[in-house]
Amino acid sequence: MALLYLIISTSFLGSGLCFPVIKACVFGNEAKASLIDDVSAPSRNDPDSGSSVKQIIKLLVCAAGLQASYLTWGVLQERVMTRSYGSQSTEDEGERFKDSQFLVFMNRILALTVSGLWCLVFKQPRHGAPMYKYSFASLSNIMSSWCQYEALKFISFPTQVLAKASKVIPVMLMGKIVSKKSYEYWEYLTAVLISLGVSMFLLSSSTNKHPSTVTTFSGVIILAGYIVFDSFTSNWQDNLFKYKMSSVQMMFGVNLFSCLFTVGSLLEQGAFFESLSFMVRHSEFAFHAVLLSVCSACGQLFIFYTINQFGAAVFTIIMTLRQAIAILLSCFLYGHAVTLVGGFGIFTVFLALFLRVYARSRMKASRRSAQPMAQKV
Repeated sequence: MALLYLIISTSFLGSGLCFPVIKACVFGNEAKASLIDDVSAPSRNDPDSGSSVKQIIKLLVCAAGLQASYLTWGVLQERVMTRSYGSQSTEDEGERFKDSQFLVFMNRILALTVSGLWCLVFKQPRHGAPMYKYSFASLSNIMSSWCQYEALKFISFPTQVLAKASKVIPVMLMGKIVSKKSYEYWEYLTAVLISLGVSMFLLSSSTNKHPSTVTTFSGVIILAGYIVFDSFTSNWQDNLFKYKMSSVQMMFGVNLFSCLFTVGSLLEQGAFFESLSFMVRHSEFAFHAVLLSVCSACGQLFIFYTINQFGAAVFTIIMTLRQAIAILLSCFLYGHAVTLVGGFGIFTVFLALFLRVYARSRMKASRRSAQPMAQKV
């Protein structure tokens, strides 16, 4: 009782290492963080602030960086999960890598390193969020990544890309549930168009009865898990930004817990050293796994920089084009057949995505033009 009275009377103050760690993990620096403005990267450049040539070059670099990072990432993802390693002849089937969780760990440990170095080199806002709150986004992010890798064992990469494009629907549902958001009529309209396009593509895919039907159904279930978990992650992260953190700080916090969760699970299952042994046996896989992680980490940094410099609309256009190119690249490299109806479904999905970008930009422009008129009145 005396110890408890001492702790309460001193307002839980301590001069050692334990107290600051516990306070950061459980309480954060909410009181102080609310008084501090967000010290983010420099504000988005206006046309008058620099030459248009420099802006064009910067935009091309961002677009090229995003395309190179995520197109390479997509091709490698399909290669690692659907092809074997070490086959010496046509009769030798080789060995397939099966542990998706290890790939998630590889991606997260490199992203943690990159974001940690970024936070050390560049000035960041004072951190105010309780550390434990990152664990929720981290767990859902791990599960969504695991589902993403596992789904490729059962469905084609183009199907996965289209399913990702259709995640705006569960994101809207999660936004209603988690953040109590409201949406415009055009958001519901484009969501329906995306659903129709994805349905056309899936129904046009030729499937045999029995085994392929089972595997396709399994892939759809896993893919649905990816969409649900990813939708929760994005909405939870939106709520976390109320603590005025930077995107790189968010990246560091989520990846820190992701590394702890995945390495603990891998060690408990005995899969960690088994996966390392696979890397030693197959140097090609080791190269692919490392390059996969590098592309993922660099891609995240390109995302933050592009949004900061040019806005979310430009970024969305670049990434939508990336998804379309990824489907074409996958069909070319891995021989996925697309029917005429399936091609029309793909076109419908990307048309809806571009309509979303256009409608959102028009709505923002009308709001900006309405503000000066309201001030005059």
